[in-house]
Amino acid sequence: MANALHNAAISTITFGDQYSISRCLFPSLSTLPVRAMQKRNHVELNKMVVVVKAKNKSDLDDIEVDVSLSHRVNAVKPSKTMAISDHATALSQAGVPVIRLAAGEPDFDTPAVIAEAGMNAIRDGYTRYTPNAGTLELRQAICHKLKEENGITYTPDEIVVSNGAKQSVVQAVLAVCSPGDEVIIPGPFYVSYPEMARLADANPVIIPTHISNNFLLDPKLLEANLTERSRLLILCSPCNPTGSVYSKKLLEAIAQIVAKHPRLLVLSDEIYEHIIYAPATHTSFASLTGMWDRTLTVNGFSKTFAMTGWRLGYIAGPKHFVAACGKIQSQFTSGASSISQKAGVAALGLGYAGGEAVSTMVKAFRERRDFLVESFSKMEGVKISEPQGAFYMFIDFSSYYGREAEGFGLIENSDSLCRYLLDKGLVAVVPGSAFGDDRCIRISYAESLTVLKTAVERIKKALIPLSSATIV
Repeated sequence: MANALHNAAISTITFGDQYSISRCLFPSLSTLPVRAMQKRNHVELNKMVVVVKAKNKSDLDDIEVDVSLSHRVNAVKPSKTMAISDHATALSQAGVPVIRLAAGEPDFDTPAVIAEAGMNAIRDGYTRYTPNAGTLELRQAICHKLKEENGITYTPDEIVVSNGAKQSVVQAVLAVCSPGDEVIIPGPFYVSYPEMARLADANPVIIPTHISNNFLLDPKLLEANLTERSRLLILCSPCNPTGSVYSKKLLEAIAQIVAKHPRLLVLSDEIYEHIIYAPATHTSFASLTGMWDRTLTVNGFSKTFAMTGWRLGYIAGPKHFVAACGKIQSQFTSGASSISQKAGVAALGLGYAGGEAVSTMVKAFRERRDFLVESFSKMEGVKISEPQGAFYMFIDFSSYYGREAEGFGLIENSDSLCRYLLDKGLVAVVPGSAFGDDRCIRISYAESLTVLKTAVERIKKALIPLSSATIV
């Protein structure tokens, strides 16, 4: 470093009373460690180092940095589910015995066969970039799965593999929506759908559903809300946060309405398709008559195969739309992890609907659901809709609103009720306001039955003082 500086030609230009620029040309810049340059705030440019020095540092202190954010970011709301989950995790790490029923994450380990495939990929040196759209091996396996299990036919160039289904959804929204377009979303909804629409400068249009109708979209309400600006309808079945499952008959009624609107596409989020409880069955929207050409099917590995940390999802649809999603991904994250993709191939090789490994998990989820349905059905002032899929209950606790809790304050809404349950019951759940229905709270039963039994007892105990409290 010293020799390099000794041999450098240095010239200094001074301007005004504030700054000087030193221009240093090195005979062999390759001998100069880059890190050393960075530590000295040097800027490398075409074998030239430019150093800007303030003659009077106190003057720089008066210069205010523009800290404004883009209008897109300002329009997006932070995720309440992530905020509550992070807060509950922090409390748990601090030694507070919080029961966490906020996150939508299976408590099971990734099946051994899948995990081993990922470890083998590392051992075998399969750790480099893959094609942007995903490996041909995985895309072929996805095509086979969609044909055999869902009755929809695709070719590998009609598939894009991403870093989780959430990325697949947001890329689809960005690919097909223009500023001013409307994204139709039944509510209660997955927390990120409206924010994804806003990122695309589109307008989320929420169509409410009701607990009395198991939170299912009324086709008549859909038709009444469609306009010439309607571009995308997002359907999630089985649904997060309600656990509702759309029957084939209801989907066909929705399809008949969609068919009347040439601009309207459908994004079918099917991430929970195999976590479903008989007699309910899953129907892929793209399999319905006339819907393949206008449907973008999103799925992934996180929920069915307990692979949340592997970050692997995909989208399937007409090549024109899917290629646009791939274009965004190529400039955004590039392809998904090579290791995760090998694991994904192993997951799809477990057999129809994930085979015994998945059916074992679904059996446990059903047992937990049955326990919660029975428990909350007996609670005073509580309304429930029995989930037909996924691992959530969306429960109406609004009869407790307006009551004063001693040592806490007024229970005004779902947010304050959830804070109360965390404070007094040490149970973390998510307010319904995050999902577009403030009357309810979401409870995830992706926890052991033992933990859920303890959680129910804590919630019951916390609600006792509210039951006798006077409504303000």
